Amino acid sequence: MTTLDTFAPTRQAALERLSAVRPGDYARSRNAIEGAVTGLSPYITHGLISLTEVLAGVIAKHPLDVQHKFVFELGWREYFRHVWAFQGDNIFESLREGLLPQASYSAQLPADIRQAASGVPVIDMAVRTLYATGYLHNHARMWLASYVVHVRKVDWRVAADWLYGHLLDGDLASNHLSWQWVAGTGSSKPYLFNADNVARYAPALWHSPGTVIDQSYEGLDRLARQPMRRSHNEHAAPTQGALIEPPLLAEPPLDLGWTQPDAAAVAGREVWLVHPWRLGDLPTSLPANTVVVGVFITDFHRAWPWSERRWRFVASRMAELATLRWQGDAAALSAALQGAARVRSVDEPHLAPWLASLAVCEAQSRLFPAVTRRCDSFSQWWTRASRGFATASDLLAAQQAPAW
Repeated sequence: MTTLDTFAPTRQAALERLSAVRPGDYARSRNAIEGAVTGLSPYITHGLISLTEVLAGVIAKHPLDVQHKFVFELGWREYFRHVWAFQGDNIFESLREGLLPQASYSAQLPADIRQAASGVPVIDMAVRTLYATGYLHNHARMWLASYVVHVRKVDWRVAADWLYGHLLDGDLASNHLSWQWVAGTGSSKPYLFNADNVARYAPALWHSPGTVIDQSYEGLDRLARQPMRRSHNEHAAPTQGALIEPPLLAEPPLDLGWTQPDAAAVAGREVWLVHPWRLGDLPTSLPANTVVVGVFITDFHRAWPWSERRWRFVASRMAELATLRWQGDAAALSAALQGAARVRSVDEPHLAPWLASLAVCEAQSRLFPAVTRRCDSFSQWWTRASRGFATASDLLAAQQAPAW
């Protein structure tokens, strides 16, 4: 078992991981499956710790140039949110045409991939790791996505939805735009990999000699551009060595202590709403009589179900913050909150269609200055977002600077 096999759903666990970050080791070995990655992504996704806190914690021990690989990688998360802000729901559709017409890709993820029985060790290990931990190294995510789209000819949207549901750190912008980058629908070219690449960066159990990916990049490019007969892609489920895929749930397990919205509990009171993407410490400025209410808005989860592992991760932390924890659709939550003196929360794009109708929302904190011009590539965004900063300390000091 590695240190990434268990993610304790506490802020203390996030801070301990932060304290262990060694940015030099990270930059040198981050591409390796067993490299010095931080394991902070589930905590960042769910707001137990912010990007600002991450960078501040690291530079307190390791002064960094703003162009350091560690700072650069933090930028990707805000870049994906930047694209989401400009593109909206378009991120869930191909932003440009891929290698083949859309009809060439299957609308079903084959059972052998879902059950870690494809016969390609790197793919089967990735799926087993995903189900066992709720986490995948970024390189493994790229390998899995490339195989699914370019070898097995599965529609990237179907596969991206599946992966999102099983990830503890699933973020719709990061996940779906990363799949588009691999598929070539959000980038200038597709991402391909071969068995030599796996052997360089992964442990022996992941190595895949003699399989379909054990060929040159030229051969893989030809394969990616060749339509596959549907019967070859949707073969029957294997009977030996197959895993049972954990279910994805639109509602939290019954034992997690959720109740229906209750108007009497908040009538005439100040209310602070805690949602799954803002699970850090409560604001110190909350009035003494504030009622803290944790909410799961079922309108979102019907569209984007989660694994039981993720439900429990989020629910455990939310229970530390909120004595009242409600599950309901936006209409029921709104009705229950009507009698409150004031309801506040923090803005969140995952909940954008509903949250503003429930609460007055504070703006999210950001690490980089807002880039108000639409950028269709990370390099365009990075040039503007990092402009004028020599060190990471400069970046932190200028968080309140005007937008570029």
